[in-house]
Amino acid sequence: MSTPSELAATPLATGQSASSSRLLWLFQIRISFIPLPVYLALCGLVAGLIAVRKVGVDLPTMVAIIGLGGATCAEIGKRIPYLNRIGGSAIIAAFLPSYLVSVGWIPEQVITAVTTFTKSSNFIYLFVSAVVVGSIFTMDRDIILKGFARIFLPLVVGSILAFMVGGLVGMAAGLDLKQVLFFVSVPVMGGGLGEGAIPLSVGYAEILGADPGKLLAQLLPIILLGNLCAIVLCGVMSAIGRRYPHLTGNGKLAAGDTLGVPVREGPVKAGEINVDWVIAAGMTAVTLYLSGVLMHALFGLPGPVCMLFFAVLLKLFKLVPKVLEEGSATLFKFFTSCVTYPLLFANSIAVTHWSELMAAFHWANLLAIFTTVLVLILVGFAMARRLGLHPVETAIVNGCHSGLGGTGDVAILTAAGRMELMPFAQISTRIGGAITVMTALLLFAHLGP
Repeated sequence: MSTPSELAATPLATGQSASSSRLLWLFQIRISFIPLPVYLALCGLVAGLIAVRKVGVDLPTMVAIIGLGGATCAEIGKRIPYLNRIGGSAIIAAFLPSYLVSVGWIPEQVITAVTTFTKSSNFIYLFVSAVVVGSIFTMDRDIILKGFARIFLPLVVGSILAFMVGGLVGMAAGLDLKQVLFFVSVPVMGGGLGEGAIPLSVGYAEILGADPGKLLAQLLPIILLGNLCAIVLCGVMSAIGRRYPHLTGNGKLAAGDTLGVPVREGPVKAGEINVDWVIAAGMTAVTLYLSGVLMHALFGLPGPVCMLFFAVLLKLFKLVPKVLEEGSATLFKFFTSCVTYPLLFANSIAVTHWSELMAAFHWANLLAIFTTVLVLILVGFAMARRLGLHPVETAIVNGCHSGLGGTGDVAILTAAGRMELMPFAQISTRIGGAITVMTALLLFAHLGP
């Protein structure tokens, strides 16, 4: 819970009454991003809706439920010693709701409503669009050219070494080499569910003459555990950055450059934000997202990658006015501050199945998964200096290669406190995952069942 002493002091208007001062004091106490009086009111209202069985899937109700759940999980994670140093808020928001569903502590009507809303709205794409636009539009053009070009080498080298070392460790732990390579290391680096596990399960099924549904059930817990390892290890990287400041750019990828979204210090003053340009930034993000959807429909190209490519082109050709950049920075801060944990909470209920996660908790699987993710991160860390990049940030971007798609990137970067790296994380997850899947299917077909 944030207390008034933790918040920036807000000057009182002249002649403000004592009761108004007390009310202001109460509103300065926050459960994550929700003021305490609003939080308590929401708890009572949501409980009332559940009691009368009137939980709908309309937007206001869902904002209340997932906002309340996300804020609560974030606050719990922030209060757990040691875990809070490695992204505890993101870890709790991403996995605790799934566990509560498995033990029946979340009402069925809430589960149904949140799942329906999450899967039908796909608001993860709105989040990613806003964060990508906010990150790209506020970067320096030279940094975009340097950063995107230089991130590929540690990503490629890390992927190859992670594939080999993960396989060898799994084999040493008693697993079949081919099994651990193609059913553990590759799914971990495949780019998530839609871009990784599903194409892999279909491709493997055609080669093996098996049921793709059964293969998908086998791959799902592997990618979930890979994502969890990435969240924890990238949180550790963030802690290393705090302990050794010379190893981190605090969200800037390239050493000596000014990459990232500018951060405001203290409260925003009235009139400082031009709402018109924040709205313009939001509509620009939606426009770029739809352009990606159309490119996917026409040519089968990954929509998020196309969206990222178009955003980069706009920035490189100086088609983004300064006022739109400022609006994008505000949009970025809003989504990363207020939408991240509700998003993780909703996806934990709708997508993350606890039974599937537990199914992969065999010590040999865990060792191979952990090794694969660790090698990715260590290679990025080790290669960064030679490429003129910050080691901590490069390691985190490489770690996103083992993320569960867009949701995984959000969780990893939230745990690491590096949401500014979202464009590079998308490259790592989407392009890195696509290359991994295509290469793996070619090799698997060549090697045979």
